[in-house]
Amino acid sequence: MSSKTKIVVLHMKEVIYTAIFLTLAILLIILLFVMFGPKKSTATSADASEETAEQQYVAGVYTTSIELNDNTFDVQVTVDSDHINSIELINLSESATAMYPLMEPTLDALAEQIYQKQSTENITYEDDNKYTSMLLLEAIKTALSKAVPQS
Repeated sequence: MSSKTKIVVLHMKEVIYTAIFLTLAILLIILLFVMFGPKKSTATSADASEETAEQQYVAGVYTTSIELNDNTFDVQVTVDSDHINSIELINLSESATAMYPLMEPTLDALAEQIYQKQSTENITYEDDNKYTSMLLLEAIKTALSKAVPQS
């Protein structure tokens, strides 16, 4: 048996260049697949409604008045086109603060939930300040209804 031995000589430069080009080619294929491949929809129903609506609110500051036993104060809601930015009590006198001490803490708790959810739906509140929460939540909803664009 005669076997012919073949010797292959590889230059190190050629091996390195080949490895680099193969790596770049694989990265390019992965990048193209990620950019143009099928999209996974992981949006929740709230996110989907925000995506479909171009403009959820008309940007601005909207107020609703609340009157309790001859004390009038306003709930002010500031929004931009798709976010509720701030909710605060305006024109709350010291006498109203003394008579209704739960107003400000209750509004702060409601506002924190609304900022997180960007909605007035499914807001929870404690039984201790149930009626105060319901009053403030209705005022916030009324102010937000003024911010909805007319179609």
